[in-house]
Amino acid sequence: MLIEFEGEVWRWDARTDSWFFTSLPPELSAEIREIPRPRRGFGSVRVRARIGASTWTTSIFPGRDAYVLPLKRAVRDAESLALGDIAVVSLEVLDA
Repeated sequence: MLIEFEGEVWRWDARTDSWFFTSLPPELSAEIREIPRPRRGFGSVRVRARIGASTWTTSIFPGRDAYVLPLKRAVRDAESLALGDIAVVSLEVLDA
């Protein structure tokens, strides 16, 4: 499954270091939840993500209304993404 979406970059401050994410749209999250796949820790789903010229393998995690995609610093720096920016994301779901 290959999906594309736009999402705002937001920060989760629950830890001493800041983690940055973008949220998948709820309707795409619902489609991903329906894909039969092996159970993984925290309900995570393995994906290959692309923003601009940056591609990496990671996991998305279930949130309240939608899955969230962690945005590591190397990607944010390479793509000049800051808090509140809109990221254009391509995701390939690998756990299918």
